[in-house]
Amino acid sequence: MIGAAPAGQHTVRRHNLALVLGAVAAAGRSTRARVAEATGLTRATVSVLADQLLAAGLLDELDPDRGTPGRPGNPLRLNPGGPGGLGVEVNVDYLAACVVGLDGTVRAQQVLGFDVRAAAPRAALRRAARLAEKARAEAGVPVAGTVLALPGLVDLTGVLCRAPNLPSWDGIALAEMLGALLGTDVEAGNEANLAALAEAAATGLRDFVYVSGEVGVGGGVVRNGRLYTGVAGFAGELGHIVVDPDGPPCSCGGSGCLEQLAGLSALFRAAGVDDVDELVARAREPRSRAALETAGRALGIALAATVNLLDVRDVVLGGVQARLARWLTGPLSAELERRIVSRELAPVRVHVSELGSYAAVRGAAGSVVSRVVADPLSVY
Repeated sequence: MIGAAPAGQHTVRRHNLALVLGAVAAAGRSTRARVAEATGLTRATVSVLADQLLAAGLLDELDPDRGTPGRPGNPLRLNPGGPGGLGVEVNVDYLAACVVGLDGTVRAQQVLGFDVRAAAPRAALRRAARLAEKARAEAGVPVAGTVLALPGLVDLTGVLCRAPNLPSWDGIALAEMLGALLGTDVEAGNEANLAALAEAAATGLRDFVYVSGEVGVGGGVVRNGRLYTGVAGFAGELGHIVVDPDGPPCSCGGSGCLEQLAGLSALFRAAGVDDVDELVARAREPRSRAALETAGRALGIALAATVNLLDVRDVVLGGVQARLARWLTGPLSAELERRIVSRELAPVRVHVSELGSYAAVRGAAGSVVSRVVADPLSVY
């Protein structure tokens, strides 16, 4: 006897609602007839399900296009005023909050420069909660969920297990703490992983390695359009790949890790500058140019190892790495060309993200929206 039970009526309805909402989301806008063609459901079934999604505020119905021949149907689209997602980010030197609408648009974003290393976790989260409340009020849409982006290893319960650049925060249940401040359930994830999700949504790339960083260097792996998190949620720690065993000691306990050669603190020390603006302004000077060359080579070594292991075809530079891409890409690409074993059979493409430094908080909010589209009944 097969152990799995047959799908009940509720399960079938949940699945079909997700099919219809997903088809509209994929198309941008679509009529009931086109949704039926895309999903294989009958037009009558699609009509019933679409009406339920309209009543729930997840779909919006537009006037028919009078410029088409025949009797055009009323286009459906995701409701811009429907339930969105709230993302909150705690990084080493800033806090951010963002609301993404059900249609994928950023409805509100708040950012505060803040030295998180000098603050107690609860004090920093109080600031983050105030930003979140401002963003939620500005957005003017209901929020279906909240996700917190954190710079370190985050387990499946929302505990920040290890943050090399925030060592006093290790082992704290930050999702639970922020949830108490906001009066709602909060989930948490690694900031680079969530930024990778934002990149996947923005570009349509389905298999890639995403790299970005501020003080540290984070990475996210997307396979077949889904984030790969590993068994415990800790995959993607690109910044702690050893690129020089004889290199400087790292806060993780190792030596010669990528972030010690390509992280911002390392770059600033090597270039003799205080911030990214100064580094960009002095990028042509010998000392800064040498620092950027070193960082690019280190990134290339770490990314080549990752590509050799995972067999992906795309690398995306995000965050500060995107801003510095014009100087990093040359030495990085040279290392990829030299070290990737499949380079002649399947060349790797290097992309520069256009999402800016706050991709992680957008990805956190967007992950809520993706969950709503995948399971519309979760917000009924």
